[in-house]
Amino acid sequence: METKSGEDNPLDEPLLDEKNSKECKRDNSVTPYSRAGLFSVLTFSWISSLIKLGNRKPLDFVDVPKLDSKDSIFGAFPVFRSKLLESQGDTATRVSALNLVKALFLSAWRDILLTGFLSLTYTLASYVGPYLIGEFVSCLNGEGKFRNQGYLLASSFLVAKLVERFSYRCSFFKLKQIGMRMRAVIVTLIYHKGLTVTSSGENTSGQKINLMTIDAQQIESCGVEIHEPWVVLLQISLALFILYKNLGLASLATLGGTCILIAVKYPLGKLYASFDGKLMEAKDERIKATSEVLRNMRIIKLQAWDMKFLSKIMGLRKTEEQWLKKVLYTSAFVTFVFWCAPIFVSVTSFSACVLLKIPLDSAKILSALATFGMLQDPLTNIPSLISTIAQTKVSLCRISSFLSLDDLPIDAVEEIQSSDIAIEITRGCFSWGSNSTTLTDINLKVLRKMRVAICGTVGCGKSSMLSSILGEVPRISGSVKVCGRKAYVAQSPWIQSGTIEENILFGKEMDRSKYESILEACALERDLEILPFGDQTIIGERGINLSGGQKQRFQIARALYQDADIYLFDDPFSAVDAHTGSHLFKGVLLGLLSQKTVVYVTHQVEFLHAADLILVMKDGRITQAGTYEDILKSGSDFMELLGAHNLALSALNDSKHEEPDCSTTESITNSNEDTLKEECLKPDDETAAAMEGGGQLVKEEERGKGNVGFPVYWKYLTMVYGGALVPIILLLHLLYQVLLIGSNYWMAGAAPTSSKDAKQIGYNLIAVYVAFVFVSSVCILFRSILLETAGYKTATILFNKMHSCIFRAPMSFFDATPSGRILNRCSTDQSEVDENISYRVYVVVFLMINLLGTITVMSQAAWQVFVIFIPVISACIWYQELD
Repeated sequence: METKSGEDNPLDEPLLDEKNSKECKRDNSVTPYSRAGLFSVLTFSWISSLIKLGNRKPLDFVDVPKLDSKDSIFGAFPVFRSKLLESQGDTATRVSALNLVKALFLSAWRDILLTGFLSLTYTLASYVGPYLIGEFVSCLNGEGKFRNQGYLLASSFLVAKLVERFSYRCSFFKLKQIGMRMRAVIVTLIYHKGLTVTSSGENTSGQKINLMTIDAQQIESCGVEIHEPWVVLLQISLALFILYKNLGLASLATLGGTCILIAVKYPLGKLYASFDGKLMEAKDERIKATSEVLRNMRIIKLQAWDMKFLSKIMGLRKTEEQWLKKVLYTSAFVTFVFWCAPIFVSVTSFSACVLLKIPLDSAKILSALATFGMLQDPLTNIPSLISTIAQTKVSLCRISSFLSLDDLPIDAVEEIQSSDIAIEITRGCFSWGSNSTTLTDINLKVLRKMRVAICGTVGCGKSSMLSSILGEVPRISGSVKVCGRKAYVAQSPWIQSGTIEENILFGKEMDRSKYESILEACALERDLEILPFGDQTIIGERGINLSGGQKQRFQIARALYQDADIYLFDDPFSAVDAHTGSHLFKGVLLGLLSQKTVVYVTHQVEFLHAADLILVMKDGRITQAGTYEDILKSGSDFMELLGAHNLALSALNDSKHEEPDCSTTESITNSNEDTLKEECLKPDDETAAAMEGGGQLVKEEERGKGNVGFPVYWKYLTMVYGGALVPIILLLHLLYQVLLIGSNYWMAGAAPTSSKDAKQIGYNLIAVYVAFVFVSSVCILFRSILLETAGYKTATILFNKMHSCIFRAPMSFFDATPSGRILNRCSTDQSEVDENISYRVYVVVFLMINLLGTITVMSQAAWQVFVIFIPVISACIWYQELD
């Protein structure tokens, strides 16, 4: 088809346009919040475009704009790391909890001060209502001080409420930012430490997982509540000031009651922290065992040990549940004490009025009751604040203990900037931490572009020799000098979950010609042709859908693509057959790496001839060193190796038994392709069906879209005793709310409306009031206990069902699901179900009951409130649905 000169032919356009790829489709602009003005920040209008998009379709990752640099880990972590080093001072090797707190504060001090100002603003604004309510009641009773005072007071209530809401929402959003930033830098710090910590066995995988999930999450929660301690004290002080204005000296009783309640927090907090610390230790043990089981699930399935290991996990959970029950019931008692705190304070205050014979009218009583209601927030927040501080202290101590573990010495390897010597070890002695040394009296000098082979019997120290060059083995004496960047290929292949291309590039930019030459040298071209998606095939966790030879060759390809100066290979040809090994040796060591420094461990004598230097090791020492011909003439150790090698070859030739190996280059060339697929890949039946159906083996994590359906909540609520506890819990809270409203009605209704008729309240009035609040306190106690019981038993059932499903799942499930995804369900999500979900579900219902009580009281005073209330509720529901 011809086109006019200068016009593009649509048939010439590539079918796979990189500009339309998933990554390129992502919005590369920075979040609008970074350039939002004051009005946009106050009203959150900067996010309107994203909300509108989410209203049209489910949001995907590509729809979300990038973070501003100060909110991303690339900007936040360097600042935090520098502040941490400053706070450590001379003790750079030890990190205390105080060091972490200082660094977290100093890295975000501007935002913390801003949120502190906003917290102060909304706290002051929230107490305008209780302060002025007495004046408003007096005005309604015809005791106004000037004309239009009522309108001015009503306008003051409205303005104060608007200021309170705007400042609170902005403060909460900013504090969430601070908390998420704290969590991100802590997780990054723990990850960095995990790369440098010694392998002394003082830390476990379960501990690291909990540190980066549960403990980091706890620090984020503390970041959100960073101003709560002083805000609570300010709220209590303002409440005492208002009460002094209305009750006079009786407010001293309020102060005394408040001090008693605050003093109670210390033994409760200490007890809670003790139980929580034991709970975290039990979680560490369970997560460690779960992680080990998931890593070895294939062996467990083959041996039919599923139920055996499931019972082990359940046993560890039983130990954890013992501490979980103590934590939850301690929390229930704390919740009871502080839910009843306003009741205790009000009884103390009104009783003091009786004893001091202080006259009261309806304005003073209503103002006092409103103030007691405001006191409920700070006094109710104290239990969560206690638990947050206690848990954060435990988490900070756990993290600081991990960060204080010994690192590999940074001077283990001396980096030389420019030299003809690539590697030099002088009188080196190394040990993995045992009583005996691993390598002794090592003297080695490797010039640039040399090929050095290391051979010896099993366990003689060959792999440790490479590790000592990397600086991984603690050095006891001597020196190690290296010139240039290093690349290491381990004996056991390390493969990350992702595409083959991502594994080879490993963060580098694509160079197509270099990439293809490496594939050819590593004999990977035909392998990619038979894989369902070529180099875009997603490799299962730990390369589960690859053969051993393929994994080894992909690992070698990754090292080659890094273009290092020094290459360290730990027996790279052990996982491939003789034909492929020969191809790799010629294409890699003698080809692409001909101008590089290469040190390789091998048991195959045929690869020793090309070495410029051969090291023969025995019992952690270099017993012989020289060229192939020199060593062949000089000693017996090398001759023993040659004899063992020839004997093994003879036995192999006699057996004449060969199994097909998918890493064999010649078999790829000469065999039928269908047979090759059948023999080489050999996935499970379910895995094979998924791949033949055109899908990737590893699937993206499923996401729930839209609103959470009512059946989900209903199933959660009815999981324990068929939901029998639910109506009892709701009835207890409803009864508490009714009694609380009744007690307020009783006090306000018995008081005179005019300040001129104010009189002393009697003992009978207080006695009835005390009876009301005592019964309501009992309701709260039983409600708290039953709520924690329901949450604990539901969490136990969910844990048992989830683990039963995991252990009964087919092996294809573990091939397609990364273990980290499963561990997230077993750690972070399970922790939420254990301690938080039940309270969060019920607190919504409790707030609805409280709202219903407020509406009932308001309608009794003025039914006209429904004229405003109904449209406002309708507008809120409409706006929420719009979002």
